[in-house]
Amino acid sequence: MQTQQLVSTFIEYFEERAHRRIVGSTLLPPPGDPVLFTTSGMHPLTPYLEGRSHPSGTRLVNVQRCLRTTDLEEVGDTTHLTVFEMLGTWSLGDYEGPLSLDWGYGLLTEGLGIDPGLLHATVYAGDSRTGPDTSSLQLWQERGVPVELTVEDNWWSNGPVGPCGPDSEIFLWSGDGPPRSTPTRDDRWVEVWNHVMMTHRRLDDGSLVPLPQRNVDTGLGVERLASLLQGKSSVFECDVFDPWRRLVPGLWALRDSSLRLVCDHLRSAVVILGDGVRPANTGRGYVLRRLVRRVLTVLWQGDPSHSVEDLPDELVQHTLGHFRQDLRSGDVLRTLLEEERRFRNLLVRGRHVLARPRFQGALTEEDFRYLHDTHGLPRELVMSHWR
Repeated sequence: MQTQQLVSTFIEYFEERAHRRIVGSTLLPPPGDPVLFTTSGMHPLTPYLEGRSHPSGTRLVNVQRCLRTTDLEEVGDTTHLTVFEMLGTWSLGDYEGPLSLDWGYGLLTEGLGIDPGLLHATVYAGDSRTGPDTSSLQLWQERGVPVELTVEDNWWSNGPVGPCGPDSEIFLWSGDGPPRSTPTRDDRWVEVWNHVMMTHRRLDDGSLVPLPQRNVDTGLGVERLASLLQGKSSVFECDVFDPWRRLVPGLWALRDSSLRLVCDHLRSAVVILGDGVRPANTGRGYVLRRLVRRVLTVLWQGDPSHSVEDLPDELVQHTLGHFRQDLRSGDVLRTLLEEERRFRNLLVRGRHVLARPRFQGALTEEDFRYLHDTHGLPRELVMSHWR
């Protein structure tokens, strides 16, 4: 099943169940939001999850592009991406968790043709403040899906205060042999869909109070499930990465993990640029700058003459088209090349600064502050290039 077919099947399945499709936002949260980027499908819907009426009703479905910097150090493995798409459904005070899970099971097994024997679920076991999620547990038992009970792994919150509640995660077996063990004990169980039952609000003092409007928020990683449906062992092998796998290895000789990082970071940089962000020393612009510099660091380890100028226009156009962004590929490539020039100049300047007698020994916190504030040399850059 191709990725676009997966998205269409998901949307149509829930439209048939009275969900209204809403347009996903860009990576940029609304003005005043302290979060740098949209991290999940629920993020733009926070006001409605907290009680405001949504103009499209109480049952919603969409596909949302997301960016997570929390997983940045994991990128290069087979499951993590910086920019990715998430399919989501919401019940805003309408139906509750068991119905959402029942529909989810039906879509996976009937709509997408997944063998029920390859599924495993996790459910909230309860703690001293809230009891176990018995309704989700009962649903999975009725469907014959094995369940693992956890506490911390199955309690969802959007921060230290605000809406929260138990969740039930659905895992798909990715191993060669028959399923074995449980999701917390065997990483061949890959999480594909999380169903959050927002039942409580956490207050400033850490206490929980029941929400007057009980919501359900679900999120499914598009590229992750697509790779599994296509029989691939990595998200980078699903069809959306086809042109990257075809063209990038011929440009630069890279090991598998480095190849995955370069493809992910360049693709993510294109999407961030497409949503209007430009390189900077702070905020969103710094995230973009960091991605580009991580790419260049990897490329120059093999050959200092490598350049993002080699990046084919086809890859930029493919990415902008996939994410429905209105930006000329030439503008993207010019911005990336200018950022490369800045980085080369910074490395030359940094090499001269770090050659001073003051910095020949172990660097102190004061040294790191001086290098950053006076010369614009971040700690991670100093550590990765000269230490």
